[in-house]
Amino acid sequence: MVRMSICRVLPLLVFSLLLVSCSKKYKIEGNSSVTSLDGKMLYLKSFQGEDWVTVDSAEVVHGLFSMKGAADTVRMVTLYMDNDGIMPLVLENGTVKITISNTELLAEGTPLNDALYEFIEKRNAMELQLGELERKEARMVLDGIKLEDVQGELAQEKEKLMSEMNAYVKDFIIANYENVLGPSVFMMMCSTLPYPIMTSQIEDIIRTAPSVFKEDAFVKDFLSKAKENMKLIEEQKRLQENTQMTAQQK
Repeated sequence: MVRMSICRVLPLLVFSLLLVSCSKKYKIEGNSSVTSLDGKMLYLKSFQGEDWVTVDSAEVVHGLFSMKGAADTVRMVTLYMDNDGIMPLVLENGTVKITISNTELLAEGTPLNDALYEFIEKRNAMELQLGELERKEARMVLDGIKLEDVQGELAQEKEKLMSEMNAYVKDFIIANYENVLGPSVFMMMCSTLPYPIMTSQIEDIIRTAPSVFKEDAFVKDFLSKAKENMKLIEEQKRLQENTQMTAQQK
């Protein structure tokens, strides 16, 4: 009797463990009002090594599309149509609702996607404020005010906005050091630079970063290249100073 009960219980325990291990799944429910997307294939792609690898795909039918699969690991992916990236999102356990329109791109319904798109919305609002300052400058010049006076008047306001935006981005990265959002937003920020370089903002972020953040493959590669470039810049600066000193001595 004892042997029989153990034989019956063990398969149940194994089955329960399998259920637990397979319970994490992602589901994407997409809605598009962009008519040109109808009938098109959309792809979820993850950047691995040096290539974009397709994770999942779906056809847009009457403005709707859906995908689902295992979410064993949380990762950043990008929604693509053909070779064009449409929007980033986090592939994590739960249901992600995607909205695509001519005026909005939104992924919501899971914790990290909610955080990511709240960040994107707020940062976009700050970008709009900066854009409005540039339009204000143009209007003032057209009204006959000297460009020097206009720039002097708006410089402080622009500097304040830039400082607020940089601080917001830095604080968001710091708050998400240990999940996929921290490294991903860090790399988005760094992609605006002409080439990898250590800025004061980057140094502030790295100064308190835990090893899990600095050991991220993309972050690690960027920092390595940035430090190499800084050495080259310093060497070039020293050469220029030596050349100037030699010229002055003559």
